[in-house]
Amino acid sequence: MNNSKSELRWGVAQRLEFIEFRLFWEGHVNRSDLMEQFGLSVNQASADLNRYISLAPDNMVYDKSARTYVRGPDYAAQFLQPDASRYLAQLRSLADGLLDSDDAWIAQLPAYDAAPTPARGVNPVILRSVVSAIRGSEAIEVKYQSLSRPEPSWRWIAPHAIGFDGFRWHTRAFCKTDEVFKDFLLSRILQTRGVQASGITDAADADWQEHVTLEIAPHPELSENQKNVIALDYGMRGGRAKIKVRRALLYYALKRLGLDTVPSARRPQDQQIVLLNREAINADHR
Repeated sequence: MNNSKSELRWGVAQRLEFIEFRLFWEGHVNRSDLMEQFGLSVNQASADLNRYISLAPDNMVYDKSARTYVRGPDYAAQFLQPDASRYLAQLRSLADGLLDSDDAWIAQLPAYDAAPTPARGVNPVILRSVVSAIRGSEAIEVKYQSLSRPEPSWRWIAPHAIGFDGFRWHTRAFCKTDEVFKDFLLSRILQTRGVQASGITDAADADWQEHVTLEIAPHPELSENQKNVIALDYGMRGGRAKIKVRRALLYYALKRLGLDTVPSARRPQDQQIVLLNREAINADHR
């Protein structure tokens, strides 16, 4: 099956993945689904369904009364492994307005919503300048508003990557003013102007190159049943889980996981997890 899939053209492979997605999540698929999603003719949609049946004959059967193909009792994914994260990511994108319902692969959307996240005012022209500088290994002059100064100031930075802290987008860059690698919020870059060649690369950013592993476990003061459900929430095995993160993003990761304070600062039900190797992580950075 893998050999057959690798030989398929990208467009055909994508349509077969769509068929599989609909079968798993919706339980059925028909020609009109393919025609509406991909703008196919009746003949092309039929050809795709027939192709799928020839490659995965046990995955769907034709229901004459419903006039549609339904998921077979011996269904086994061949082209698209079922992924809850992918399904939920589509719902999140729809809730955030990043994806139009016509473009989603989900046919019957469940009722959904998401806690609002403040819009981050990243200027697309500024983002383009930063991305261009990263691609060209260049330094750019930016007008940046930091919270440590009352007024914005111009400075030269040499960006090498873009990072997300869970709420906001940053660029990781060498600041020629402070002579150190640091994070710059894209929304606080107000203007850009000069561009020049830069010999600084991400290889020189030790905190970006280094990864640390957080070892987490349920809060010890929770009941056994509560610990078990927290272990499921975080995909723990043997009562603990490991999360790999770049040293440069460690502060944000700890903050997002609620591990930026001592466990006693919150109720066990609010804290939920504890960091088992805090001392080792701090010691490695001394």
